[in-house]
Amino acid sequence: MFYRGYPGGREMGAKRQRIAHKGPSFYANSPGSSFMYNAPPNGYASQPPPHFPVVRLRGLPFDCTETDVAEFFHGLDIVDVLFVHKGGKFTGEAFCVLGYPLQVDFALQKNRQNMGRRYVEVFRSKRQDYYKTIANEVSESRGSPRRNIPRAKSYDDGKDSAEHAGVLRLRGLPFSASKDDIMEFFTDFVLSEDSIHITINSEGRPTGEAFVEFANAEDSKAAMAKDRMTLGSRYIELFPSSVEELDEAVSRGR
Repeated sequence: MFYRGYPGGREMGAKRQRIAHKGPSFYANSPGSSFMYNAPPNGYASQPPPHFPVVRLRGLPFDCTETDVAEFFHGLDIVDVLFVHKGGKFTGEAFCVLGYPLQVDFALQKNRQNMGRRYVEVFRSKRQDYYKTIANEVSESRGSPRRNIPRAKSYDDGKDSAEHAGVLRLRGLPFSASKDDIMEFFTDFVLSEDSIHITINSEGRPTGEAFVEFANAEDSKAAMAKDRMTLGSRYIELFPSSVEELDEAVSRGR
C-alpha cells in the first residue's frame, strides 16, 4: 500500500507487511492500489517531508466499524483505520491514516462531534505511535487469534447454529482488500473471483464488507471457523447470509 502525495508513503506497505508477514496479508497483493505513490516534481524532494497523515480518535462507540469512521470523516481519503485493543478488549480508540497530510487539519475539525450518541475526540498523532500499535495488535492476535474482541450490536450469539445457504457476509475488511486477499483468507476452500462480491457505497468506495458464495451450505458452515480471525492486522467477522441479501447489497452500490 502506498500513499499519493506523501513522500514517506513508500515505507508503509513494506513495514506493515513485515510486521504481519506470518499471516495472510492483503498488502502483498495490491500493486494496483488506489494509494499508489507518485514521485514528487523535481525540487520538491529538497523540502522537508510533510507530516505522516494520521490522527487518533478517542471515545468511539464500542460497536464502531471502519465504515462508521469513514462516514465520520466523509469527504476525506481514508487509507487505513486501526482499532486499538488492550487485554483483548476494544479501548474506544483508533488511528485513522489519511491520504494527504493537508487532510489532517480537516479531520481535526471533527473533534468533539458526534458518532451516534457519543462525541468523539480527534487528535494529531505520529507515525511511530501508529506503527507501534500495529505491532501490538498483530502480536496479540498471533498469541490468541480467537481472543474476545468487542462484538457489534448486530452480532448474533446464535449465528453458529444459524441455517446456512452457502453464502457468508464478511465485515471489517480493510478498504484496500482485494478478491485475491479474500481467496487467500479462505485458502482451504475452492473459490473463484466471480463468487466474491466486495460491496461499495454510492460514491463507489468499499464499505469494508463483502459476500462470498461457497460451493454448498456445508462449505459455508465449515468456513465459519475463520470467524474473528485476522486478515493482515484486521479481525474479520463472518455471518451466515443468503443470495437475496447479497443481491440487495450489491444493488445498493450500483
